[in-house]
Amino acid sequence: MKLKNAFTGRPPLAAAVTIIFVLAGGAVPATPTAPKVPATFLSAAPAPAAAVVLKYKMPAGRWPWISSLTYQMKSEEALVMEIQGQSTNTQTSNTGTFTFKAKGLKDKNFLLGVTIDDIAATVASDALGDMSPDMSWVKGKSFDMVLSPLGSEVDVSGAEAITYVMAAETRNLSSSFKMFFPDLPGKPVKVRDTWPSSAGNEEKTGSMSIRMDYQNVNTLEGFETVEGMECARISSQVTGTITGTGNQMDADLTFSGTSKGKDVWYFAVKEGIFVKAMSESTTAMSINVPAAGFTIPTTQTIKAEVKLAGKQ
Repeated sequence: MKLKNAFTGRPPLAAAVTIIFVLAGGAVPATPTAPKVPATFLSAAPAPAAAVVLKYKMPAGRWPWISSLTYQMKSEEALVMEIQGQSTNTQTSNTGTFTFKAKGLKDKNFLLGVTIDDIAATVASDALGDMSPDMSWVKGKSFDMVLSPLGSEVDVSGAEAITYVMAAETRNLSSSFKMFFPDLPGKPVKVRDTWPSSAGNEEKTGSMSIRMDYQNVNTLEGFETVEGMECARISSQVTGTITGTGNQMDADLTFSGTSKGKDVWYFAVKEGIFVKAMSESTTAMSINVPAAGFTIPTTQTIKAEVKLAGKQ
């Protein structure tokens, strides 16, 4: 799962906040309770007696018959703001298909070529109308990224060159890939073992800067067969904080808030592949407008899913 704008005759503060959160669900598994997975997709797998080591292989020659992985993502989010007694609602839907192709090693990390096979966003606001960006020309664009064996996105700067325009301001896709892959524990784990992880992302536009920091408590719940692969099922309890500043129509803004959610994700143990993630989260945020002497309470809910759609 995510712009300064001149909305003539429309609430400028509502515009500012709505634009900030557009496509936020595209960095999918950042904050995430998960819908049930259809029984046809999963089946029970015997749990290994010993601890397992989870590492991305992506692959680096060890699994030469797999050279690329294709993922599909989708998210639905709702943003509700209370502005001086009036409620505004914005609904956003995001979809995307991305292919990650192994290109060898860079130092001790994996060099991946990423292609945007498909991407689309629809944004509808009862205060601002249709704000959907045209993403069609982004399709087919590619960039290189670097991923560590434990899931750290070491470098996604190549995505900064893939830009699109929304509400008269240019944005890029880098933030959508900064937290795409779940983090692994870096040690052998058994069922019911837990480990912490953290993630952060910063959204910047010409007029605003919003920082989102997340703390995860991950638990290995068991093992299940997913698409023919034995997978570790991991749940992540997620808490987050939001801070930021901005300016809209010469009015300074400050942002503060908290987020809570849960991820459930699957990792193929033998293949070293991220297979699927489902997430739900709720964010409560306050937007303070000192010059006007009021605060705008804001609530955002997100449901998102990423799944492995193909491998070659």
